[in-house]
Amino acid sequence: MSRAVHMAASIALSYPTATRLQPFQGLFPRLETYLEGTPLPALEARYVETFDLRKRCCLYLTYYTHGDTRRRGLALLKFRQAYQRAGLALTDEELPDHLAVVLEFSAAGHSREATDLMLAHRAGLDLLWHALDELGSPYAEAVAAVRATLPPPGPADAALAVTLAQDGPPTELVGI
Repeated sequence: MSRAVHMAASIALSYPTATRLQPFQGLFPRLETYLEGTPLPALEARYVETFDLRKRCCLYLTYYTHGDTRRRGLALLKFRQAYQRAGLALTDEELPDHLAVVLEFSAAGHSREATDLMLAHRAGLDLLWHALDELGSPYAEAVAAVRATLPPPGPADAALAVTLAQDGPPTELVGI
């Protein structure tokens, strides 16, 4: 079941296109209704507004814990190396920590490796869900389904999510 949820969520959390607007096997009824009932230009605008213009709704998992600092490069490298160990080559279409990419990796038969990547960034995933839920975004349904496929967060994950919600991602102060 995790594989189906991860593939459907990967599609749902990718930038909307006419070819990506397909049913999600009843997994995300609210999101599916929203996607089917909204014209593509409005979907595109809402997607950008939600995921590109709100820091707490960022789909890049390393952003939450590393911000736009130099340390993020190393974190991105860990994602890329996980894909390479699995024999997969990434395109330059998206960064390796984009949640849709990680979910597609899982759905392609690498669920253990993908789960490890998501768990390493669990606080960010939880913060993403909370932010989407607070907005009343239909995308929260897909993120909630992904979270349900993972073990429950531990106390350290919960504490980090609270800290990230209060302080936001780190910033680079070198060279300023």
